[in-house]
Amino acid sequence: MCGRFAQHLSWEELQRLADLIGQPRNLQPRYNVAPTTMIEVVRPTAAGNALAQMRWGLAPSWWKKPLRDLPATFNARAEGIAEKPMFRSAFAARRCVIPASGFYEWTGAKSARTPHYFSARDGRPLALAGVYESCRDVENDARVESVTIVVGPANAWMRRFHHRMPIILDWRDVNAWMTGDDPGALLRAPPDDALQEWIVSPRVNRSNEADEDPTLIEPSATGADLIDRMTVGSAQAHQPSSKVAIP
Repeated sequence: MCGRFAQHLSWEELQRLADLIGQPRNLQPRYNVAPTTMIEVVRPTAAGNALAQMRWGLAPSWWKKPLRDLPATFNARAEGIAEKPMFRSAFAARRCVIPASGFYEWTGAKSARTPHYFSARDGRPLALAGVYESCRDVENDARVESVTIVVGPANAWMRRFHHRMPIILDWRDVNAWMTGDDPGALLRAPPDDALQEWIVSPRVNRSNEADEDPTLIEPSATGADLIDRMTVGSAQAHQPSSKVAIP
């Protein structure tokens, strides 16, 4: 799954990683991106790779109902993406990349879910595999471009938190994913050492939490962390000092 993520990115970094064309622009930092909102997407064009905004939650070209009636299409399973009517046309011809600073996953009982934030160990943005479509909004006749994030089975490291994860591409494989002849070969989990993780504030559990707040991705001390720190601090306080006082 990938139901919430962050995009605090710079044009300069994305231009370097994805070889973007077009005029540079300031990108609004977002720390709690939820489905049905507009997100930044890298897609191929005849002139080169371009950055565009799309609705997160794919609406296929044949969708004739209001967008609010769509099922949950913010994720597409890698295992059936080439055959599922909702996604197969986009997978065949309209593949893209969603650049992300990191994404969230939850552990624990439903009544006490603990949010975790995952990002690249090397500090670079993640390249999440996606597919996109274009349709007409039946309510206002506007053209809507929409996108979904492709997810697959988790690697061994991620399975401690969830059995599924987004397909994370190596930036060197981005063009092969978007325009290559064998995109299915890239539908695999990243190496076990690709990501890092920490617990964050439960405020991210609320999809309407202001997503311009950078403190949402800061590490949050859990009760166990606090107990450990208190224990260590208490033990250190009772240890004789190794420092020598100099008169």
